[in-house]
Amino acid sequence: MGILDQRKWICRGRQVALDPPAVMGIVNVTPDSFSDGGMHATADAAVDYALRLVREGAVIVDIGGMSTRPGAVDVSVQEELDRVVPVVSRLAASSDVTISVDTFRAEVAREALEAGAHVVNDVLPFDGQTEMAAVVREYQAGLVVMHSRGTPHSMDGLTGYSDVVAEVASILDAAVAFAERNGIPRDHVVIDPGLGFAKTVEQNLELVRATARFAERAPVLIGASRKRFVGTICGVEQASLRDAGSHACALFAISQGASIVRVHDVKGMVESIKMWRSLC
Repeated sequence: MGILDQRKWICRGRQVALDPPAVMGIVNVTPDSFSDGGMHATADAAVDYALRLVREGAVIVDIGGMSTRPGAVDVSVQEELDRVVPVVSRLAASSDVTISVDTFRAEVAREALEAGAHVVNDVLPFDGQTEMAAVVREYQAGLVVMHSRGTPHSMDGLTGYSDVVAEVASILDAAVAFAERNGIPRDHVVIDPGLGFAKTVEQNLELVRATARFAERAPVLIGASRKRFVGTICGVEQASLRDAGSHACALFAISQGASIVRVHDVKGMVESIKMWRSLC
């Protein structure tokens, strides 16, 4: 695959600037997410928090209604819709921020896009998801394709790779090619190596070190924020206290060509990027 212009990402007709790298703020409208489950589980709380992230510098807000952490409980399509769609609708009416929906369900993606979202952040391997591809194509949405294996219940046992970087790259290449075959232009697509999804601590580090290799394929999103491997390396058990290590990981990835960093602590990440850029 040829090198893309990573300075912009087309999402429903808007051009999202990726230079400097864009900060994507996380809003979990769930009771059980690993870091902030229950804190923003109502529409009022989620919208208020999303607007706070925008004020702090989030270029994109990623709204999720179903936890995908290892061992997470499945929810019905209707429950995910009930959590996500009101937040998207109210946020779209209140702000011009780019809105992403974190889902692997085409039904949820469609309703969120109809309510005003701009991006589908697909947390399952995209290759073969014809219904999701049709939704993204119909709305001309931005798309994040992420590498993962199995389900939240099985992913911890699916970490066997002969070469994790090569295998993840191959899967992402196939997902981007599938998107193109289904009428989704490459400048609508961002790739995510899926840190923490069926990966060991060392495999996560290998993938971050290989950011430049992934960036040759498409703009890269890195989502290390507060994940277990960060806590393991830094010796921090409580997820909400892992921001320092998360920012260090994100800055390294940015130095290697990452275009988007998905984080919980938007204010700290924005300040860290400003400081890093002033030194470069």
